Amino acid sequence: MSAALHLAKPADLSKLCTLVAAFHAEEALNSSAESREAGIAPLLDGSPHGAAYLIGPTRAPIGYVIVTFGWSVELGGMDGSIDEIYVRPAIRNRGIASEVLNALPKALSAAGLKALHLEVDRKSEAAQRLYARAGFEPRDRYLLMTKDL
Repeated sequence: MSAALHLAKPADLSKLCTLVAAFHAEEALNSSAESREAGIAPLLDGSPHGAAYLIGPTRAPIGYVIVTFGWSVELGGMDGSIDEIYVRPAIRNRGIASEVLNALPKALSAAGLKALHLEVDRKSEAAQRLYARAGFEPRDRYLLMTKDL
């Protein structure tokens, strides 16, 4: 099975929405079909704020990864965050996510990104191990805080 990444296009909206719905259900994230589509569609239309990639064959993707872009004075330029990464349960534990997490930073670095961040559930030791193997390190001095608007 290949972890090939393909930049998602507007024609991929339905496939991507199906995958995102599965991920949100698995993680018990409260989102509606309308909010998911509103969050995804601009990325497929070329928004400069992020990009969505399908993992595997474009006709029948096995997952996706969404990266959002920001700016960091501390890091000296553009940075990115892996907003979501998902691999279908039947395909997991075959190294697909590891392949993606190793290939994506290389591609984004070549495009000028200075750093790539991600958020991980403090209780998910397996996810933390996966991300650590891919070179992600906790920033112990910092705690991510959020205010919904």
